[in-house]
Amino acid sequence: MQIVVCETPTIRCRQSEFFEERKKMYSNSVILIAVEDPVLRSAMVAELKDNGFSCLEASDGLSALDGIRSTIDTDLAIVEASYPDISGPDLCRSLRTISYLPVLYLSHGLNLNQKLDAYAAGADDILEVPYQKEVFLTKLESLLRRYLVYRGKIIEFHGIQIDHEKRIITKNGDLLDLTDLELNILEYMFSQKGKVVSIQDIYENVWGEKFFSQSSNTVMVHILNLRKKLEDDTSHPRIIRTVWGKGYKLCV
Repeated sequence: MQIVVCETPTIRCRQSEFFEERKKMYSNSVILIAVEDPVLRSAMVAELKDNGFSCLEASDGLSALDGIRSTIDTDLAIVEASYPDISGPDLCRSLRTISYLPVLYLSHGLNLNQKLDAYAAGADDILEVPYQKEVFLTKLESLLRRYLVYRGKIIEFHGIQIDHEKRIITKNGDLLDLTDLELNILEYMFSQKGKVVSIQDIYENVWGEKFFSQSSNTVMVHILNLRKKLEDDTSHPRIIRTVWGKGYKLCV
């Protein structure tokens, strides 16, 4: 008996939405592709550009090193196990002397010891070639997410992810529709994470105006709206908690 799995329009729509949000979150991330084979390199460049990434290309290891040195905004490097001018492990070791950017190491049938050597030299993950497109993109996304969080470009807590530069916020991968003021409140509270911030502190730091008694209602309304968008259960908030008589605390 043959089993046929049919993809419904709803599933296709959700997949399309997922890919679009991925593009928004990681668009303009710069990927260095240091691949000797021009056919494979061109295929990777086309795939990455189609998914919103910016690409730099190198056909050998030393050119890749020069690219990292001259382009401080590179966010990830894709390297191979060997080049005419340098080995893959030596390239990784050299990269680690100038940058902490994540390295995706391509394996064309490497054995276990060769893979262990790559990890020991500084590779962060290994991609088997030929590869599946979704495996490739998912590995890139995972490496970039950790790196951008480490660099402070992205904040993550309780399944919430805030991209400061793009002003995008998601929860469990779903895009949240926050106003500019709501996002400013959240970013200010994160800067004071673990501390209790008064309503006056929030108003004066976010609105940038002198606090008056009537300003309390303005802040409380915005906190309520934030909770509706962030919390799983607004009657028992876990993210923005009220400290009675003192203000609010962002729990991360």
